[in-house]
Amino acid sequence: MGKAPHTPVRRRLVFYLPGYDPIHPRRYRELYRKEGAEQAEIGGYDLALHPRRGKPGYGWLVATQFEGRQTETEFEVLVWSDIVRAHMNPSIPATYAQLARTAWAYVGSGALWRLMRLRKGPTISALYPIVVLLAQLAVALCVARLVGAGLALTGVPFLGWLGLLAVWPVLWWFRRHDGKVFAWYLMHDYAFSAIENGAYPAELEARLAVFADRLTEALRQPDIDEVLLVGHSSGAYLGVSVLADMLRAGRLPQETQLSFLSLGHVVPMVSFLPKAWRLRADLALMGEGRIPWVDVTAPGDGCAFALCDPVAVSGVAPKPQNAPLIVSAAFSQTLSPERQKMMQWRFFRRHFQYLCAFDKPGPYDYFRITAGPESLAAHFAGRAHSPSRDARPLNRHTSTVP
Repeated sequence: MGKAPHTPVRRRLVFYLPGYDPIHPRRYRELYRKEGAEQAEIGGYDLALHPRRGKPGYGWLVATQFEGRQTETEFEVLVWSDIVRAHMNPSIPATYAQLARTAWAYVGSGALWRLMRLRKGPTISALYPIVVLLAQLAVALCVARLVGAGLALTGVPFLGWLGLLAVWPVLWWFRRHDGKVFAWYLMHDYAFSAIENGAYPAELEARLAVFADRLTEALRQPDIDEVLLVGHSSGAYLGVSVLADMLRAGRLPQETQLSFLSLGHVVPMVSFLPKAWRLRADLALMGEGRIPWVDVTAPGDGCAFALCDPVAVSGVAPKPQNAPLIVSAAFSQTLSPERQKMMQWRFFRRHFQYLCAFDKPGPYDYFRITAGPESLAAHFAGRAHSPSRDARPLNRHTSTVP
């Protein structure tokens, strides 16, 4: 589809689809600027960022020179952080209600046990906020009991019950200082995935339609050698749905090459839920390989389903299955021992490593892929799946229609 895979890329459009992140998109520009400069120095190429003016959306421009070949890349962030922020603002009781609904969604459907058979790391990450929030509630109740016991010493029995009022400020304190433990943040993240038992909420469906329109508009631009969609974390499965919608609608012209790079995916957290019919149908369609798709994960990332083929493990692989290509970022080989030690207990930092510099880069180089002279298909041409690819169809729920 589109231009020959080895045609040099002189102009590229990159659309970055973040995961469940409430932060302003400027964070991604600054991350690209800082890490790109470091990777360019390590790799021996030139990379410079410039402002992007006079266009809708939020983005930046990148100019690179690789071995004498110049490429201009325009980045745009597909923003849904407003939806995330709205979802992250429930009351404390509502958050604990989310906890109960989310736990039941995974336990009651049988998804939790199958996810554990697939990869324990991300499953433990999903259980972590539940355990921490319950522990915080236990602490709050203990504080309330101590306060109540103190009040009861006054000789007025009913004053002891007023100790329960201490529960709320203790939980409020925990939530306010969640920046170090991320339990409340992760609770909202997993609750968002499970809010409709795998179906997308209406406001998210509407935003995905906007993203599809924006990509369709980009594909009509002249003199573009590649349009690349990058989806990270939850953005990986949202990217699958955006592209599947475009395929169904016949919105892909032949003149421009469209590619998809998914990073650190958490697809099974949604596709293994009972009502994820839409996502499973999208995965089956994308598995046909009509759009070049490379999926990059790493066993060192405990938040992702490392080397799990998102189409195959969801039980919806078409015959033949031609996508995605499963590639390992191999942190143990591409990061120095010093850098690995620095990230040892920084789980979120490891989950974002795909967007950062590698001091011992291998085939995966985020900046060469997104701003270099080769298309995604050309960069990985002739490469086989990583040997540890997991394609076991462990999903209990494989229907693609209600």
